[in-house]
Amino acid sequence: MDFTFTEEQQAVVEAAKALFADVVPDGVPSPALTPGAVADDFDRALWSRLADADLLGVLIDAEHGGVGLDPIALCLVLRESAKVLARVPLLESSAAAAAVQAHGGAELQRKILPAAARGELVLTVAAHGRTGHDPVELAVTAQRDSDSDSDSDSDSDSDSDSWILDGLQTGVAWAQNADLVVVPAHTPEGRTVLALVPREQQGLTLAEQFSTSGERLAELSLQAVRIPAADVIEADGAWDRLRDLLTTGTCALALGLGEGVLRMTSEYTSKREQFGHPVATFQAVAVQAADRYIDLRAMEVTLWQAAWRISTGADGALPTAGDVAVAKIWASDGVRRVVQTAQHLHGGFGADTDYPLHRYHAWAKQLELSLGPAAAHEEALGDLLAAHALG
Repeated sequence: MDFTFTEEQQAVVEAAKALFADVVPDGVPSPALTPGAVADDFDRALWSRLADADLLGVLIDAEHGGVGLDPIALCLVLRESAKVLARVPLLESSAAAAAVQAHGGAELQRKILPAAARGELVLTVAAHGRTGHDPVELAVTAQRDSDSDSDSDSDSDSDSDSWILDGLQTGVAWAQNADLVVVPAHTPEGRTVLALVPREQQGLTLAEQFSTSGERLAELSLQAVRIPAADVIEADGAWDRLRDLLTTGTCALALGLGEGVLRMTSEYTSKREQFGHPVATFQAVAVQAADRYIDLRAMEVTLWQAAWRISTGADGALPTAGDVAVAKIWASDGVRRVVQTAQHLHGGFGADTDYPLHRYHAWAKQLELSLGPAAAHEEALGDLLAAHALG
């Protein structure tokens, strides 16, 4: 494993830093503090700038108008975006496009990838974390249309083949504003397929939900939603790889947010004085800040381990999911400790809603729980270790 970034990855980081440099941390108020005051859309102006800088196509191959880099590069961009709480579906849209590129048919790739790279098509993923045994809960079923199966001896072409989706998926990010939702669904045979469902598809309804950060989420209800077979990815392992990428990207967001918060705390404690001295010079303050710095470094090394495994497919003692679980455990626990310490060291000023720290705290709680909290990933890691020992 080599943590040295390539020239292309470093170039992407520099482009991301330049683009996010003048982004003001979002001011979306918490519904608990200001009922009903929730943003209706993500930052479309920033989305356009990301497209112009080719940062929406980091994972998309050059033949489809993208940059053709790897998940490490995407995580580098996500890290920078979280430092300023950029309100864009960069992770979800990029991960969904990567799944289409890796497992979708040629026609599906031509339909989705160039438009996604240009920012004209926004994708999201219907994946929701839970607190139980599985870090991600899926509650949608998919089965082939029985009418199509009964007609299999006819001369009709494959375009008449379709899948029927039923079920309910909660906590879907950006669903009200995305053009397509990638819905993981279980088949009667026990497989998981990925269906690309248009937001306006007949049989699909959205109910309002709100995240801890105050952003809009959606509860997706699918009732006999018919999707052409060409828009359904059936490849074995496609959902596992998409879930690992989403989870690792969430770790990158947590790392960037934590680094932004620690920098904010350092600046504040260096200026705030007590007894004629900056509070940053007090041993109790310095020790707490040092502990959080250690958390961030552990979050960073486990993130790059997971991203490297996803990018290279390198063999290890455990499946890639083991490294992803370790990264999410550190990200969930670490980002929580970072923002809690920041609130403490800021004193009452940290609770002021006119100061951005409260937004970072709300985002941190959302990232901590997204795609499963630390406890769920600890259970998943335990299962992997037990299976490895028995194998």
